[in-house]
Amino acid sequence: IDFDLILENVKDLNALAGEGISQIEHTPGGARLRQPEPLPLTLYQNGIVMFNGPFRPYEDPSTQQCLQDIMDGYFPSELQMHYPDGI
Repeated sequence: IDFDLILENVKDLNALAGEGISQIEHTPGGARLRQPEPLPLTLYQNGIVMFNGPFRPYEDPSTQQCLQDIMDGYFPSELQMHYPDGI
């Protein structure tokens, strides 16, 4: 696992997802600025935790696919269920 590549690509994906850019959210009385909700990802020596969910060891095939997607420069394909309209 190339952690440097993962960190570099996560930084690029965060920028693509609009990190630090506020969006206008319309409310009944007007509008307000809203920051995109962050998606927590914690890398450990032997696995990851995403969405504050369960620990996922690197040996798990779904973890390997998630990290391969990131190393390839894409959002993890497993996020399609959580974000069907895109990030």
